[in-house]
Amino acid sequence: MSECTVLTLSEKLKNEDLHLIDVRGYAEFAGGRIAGARLFPLGELEKRCAELDREKTIYVICRTGNRSAQAQKKLNALGFTDVINVAGGLEAWKKAGLPVVRDERAPWALERQVRFAAGLLVVAGVLLGALVHPYFIALSGLVGAGLVFAAVTDTCMMGMLLLKMPWNRREPAAADKL
Repeated sequence: MSECTVLTLSEKLKNEDLHLIDVRGYAEFAGGRIAGARLFPLGELEKRCAELDREKTIYVICRTGNRSAQAQKKLNALGFTDVINVAGGLEAWKKAGLPVVRDERAPWALERQVRFAAGLLVVAGVLLGALVHPYFIALSGLVGAGLVFAAVTDTCMMGMLLLKMPWNRREPAAADKL
């Protein structure tokens, strides 16, 4: 598996004709990306791989390098031979002081959306429990249990649901032109 640093990628972008694909979700992509990167969410990679030129080197990036490593494996399994993972992802890119493009109307980061929704549900459960019926307090308990489950399993059902909301989804062509 080939890897490169963000500094190497920065130089390659100036001098080479390559594909740079970002495998994060739309909200993350709109919130900050490398100029010229195209959005290919990890879950859509198989169905959209025909859009990639097999003759060009493909650089894959995500937030930290984990999802892009998965994308690299998927692309290799699909027959792409020149796929390079960008080590450290966009976090390393920003840490190196390299420029980031952001959509002015980007949705909140998913983690922020989860915190907002969880907080709102807890407050609603407490208020409804106090003002309507004590059983509504169970809503707050369910949210708390869900947060514990999310931490233990390192998955987030609320996050997965929020990803399906209209503000977190854009057509690939529209997202590429941000």
